[in-house]
Amino acid sequence: MARASRASGAGVRRDPAGQDPELLRRLLRARDRMDAASHENWPVRRLARVSGVSEAHFARSFKQAFGVPPHRYLLTRRIERAVALLRDSELSVTEVAFATGWESLGTFGRIFRDITGESPRAIRTRARASAHELGQVPACVLSAAHRPDLTISVLEKRRQQVGAIKTAPKPRRSDESSSRSGRSVRARSR
Repeated sequence: MARASRASGAGVRRDPAGQDPELLRRLLRARDRMDAASHENWPVRRLARVSGVSEAHFARSFKQAFGVPPHRYLLTRRIERAVALLRDSELSVTEVAFATGWESLGTFGRIFRDITGESPRAIRTRARASAHELGQVPACVLSAAHRPDLTISVLEKRRQQVGAIKTAPKPRRSDESSSRSGRSVRARSR
């Protein structure tokens, strides 16, 4: 029994996330490649080849190690790069879309708006208007603050927004809200 546990890797030292350090190095290699060339297509097959593991094992391990699936990580990097180009260059929105790896301007605009909550043009206008105010803040802090938060898929985010619209609470009458607020104030004062 002890031999079986050693053979299965029970004696291998693991990190706190429960993954083998060698596997983490391989995953970091694939992530670094995506960071260096986020404008390229990075299907799981290609990433698995870079890291030297099977496709299914790569996808599962990447999500466990970094908290997001590989495709979502790539979308985040592309949107970060697009925001930087919109803010710091004179490229048109179309040129920014193609420079960051999007093949369709419509897809770029839709995903950009889903992730950031604003259109590319609105981001550019706001960033340029506030550029003089942010001159004293280090660039690394700014980029971290502007990093999109992709903890759920874009489609799931849309479904939640549609569900919120369908189940929006009915507005209260003014006499109901005043009587309820009076009760809550009394209850708090006790």
